[in-house]
Amino acid sequence: MRVAVTGTPGTGKTTATERLDSNRQVVHLNEVIREAGLTTGRDDRRDTLVTDTDAVADWLAGHEDVLFESHLAHHFSADRVVVLRCHPEELAARLRERGEPSQTVAENAESEALDIVLAEAVDRHGEDRVYEVDTTDLDPAAVTATIEAVVAGEREPSAGTVSFVEYL
Repeated sequence: MRVAVTGTPGTGKTTATERLDSNRQVVHLNEVIREAGLTTGRDDRRDTLVTDTDAVADWLAGHEDVLFESHLAHHFSADRVVVLRCHPEELAARLRERGEPSQTVAENAESEALDIVLAEAVDRHGEDRVYEVDTTDLDPAAVTATIEAVVAGEREPSAGTVSFVEYL
């Protein structure tokens, strides 16, 4: 089974997946993209690499029993997609704490308020394979436990249960 853990940067994907107690391989896609050079260039305005999604899909094709995480994970084939969400004000605080530029903080907070990652995940995978989790007030152990419940089939799909529209 392939499980994607996705969400706007700062929602807790890496922190939670690093704590997973699983026999399943856990892949941090952003590391793979950097280390394997799965890029098409650089976005100078955002000071970031541009991912070659075809190359990442090819790389993932060789991994069937895997959990992979990234803000891009929902763009790839998966049996279950966990979308981590966080209130935009808390998300902005987390990103500022990480030293992200103010433009990046604002862009990601707005993206979270507009449900961008969730909408893309549902569009690609369907509501019956998307599991939305509000991490705003959860500690990393609780987020990890929720992901483990999704993997184990102990949680029902739940797309569209979180709204931060009031932030706008």
